[in-house]
Amino acid sequence: MSSDTTFPQNAQSNLRRFTLLLSGEDALDEQGKEDRPIKGLPHERFLLGDLVPIAPVLLMGQSCQEVNPNQEIACLQPIHLHATRDHLILMNQNQIDLTETESSQLLKTALPFIEEDFQSPILFQDKHYWFIPAGPFASLASYSVDQAHGRNIDWWMPRDTHEAGIAKRWRKLQNEIQMLWHIDTVNEEREQRGLLSINSLWISGIGKLNDIQAPVAIMQSKQIYGEHPLLTGLAKYLSIPHHTSVRNEVLAGAFAWLKQPETIWPQLDKALTDKDLDELLIIDFPNGKTRERIFTARDLYKKSWAFWKKAEPLSWKEIISS
Repeated sequence: MSSDTTFPQNAQSNLRRFTLLLSGEDALDEQGKEDRPIKGLPHERFLLGDLVPIAPVLLMGQSCQEVNPNQEIACLQPIHLHATRDHLILMNQNQIDLTETESSQLLKTALPFIEEDFQSPILFQDKHYWFIPAGPFASLASYSVDQAHGRNIDWWMPRDTHEAGIAKRWRKLQNEIQMLWHIDTVNEEREQRGLLSINSLWISGIGKLNDIQAPVAIMQSKQIYGEHPLLTGLAKYLSIPHHTSVRNEVLAGAFAWLKQPETIWPQLDKALTDKDLDELLIIDFPNGKTRERIFTARDLYKKSWAFWKKAEPLSWKEIISS
């Protein structure tokens, strides 16, 4: 096994390599060193670069419309903020059971306020994401629900960068929408069904397609696999074929970011053993830092001084923790 991988020109053409990206979490001690959060989760920064323009990439991944590569796009999401004794916690989208009908009704209620302040119409909407040109909010530093959920929102609220007063303007709009939704029939009905209220709006992912700084590992790929709409949009932007699930017949030269990467391990193990693949590159983020490791067929077995015994294969858990 080797680490500190580099990608020389045409490396993928010389080796039959499968690249597997694992999701990463923030290193909280690193977050505390700055006066504001580091923008983006480690895998988001790896895929998109330090500017992390999530909104336009998600828009490409979830719609068929053309996206102006120079237009700043913002992502708006209806959310639930859980009140504790002394702070608010942002709940993840998969915890709120929001329906498409509810989402559309909430947007309809808030739309006049949103479009007045953003000075633009909504570009596209689905159940969890609403997209709009960022307009006067383009300079905000913002953080995705994936990054901020489960945490005190005080640290993760949008902040001013080079233009003062924009964060305050956003909070004013956010408060207006919170008051509208507090009395909305959607929340009355949800309360009767014992569901969490949709009590606030979150902004994140502000950026433009031209801000993308995709890594060589994905740019040299011949095939991209994964269900996340961020990956769908990035594949479309890079004009690389994309499938939500891995196809056994196309492993060499592929890049994957999967919800359950352990499920593909038997396929990769077999492909390396049968010499259908030369290498497996695993990219992960221990302590928030990018780590790249290459595995070949001989790295799949436990090392032992008892050379006369048959070597035991490594499990997926052992592979990722080694």
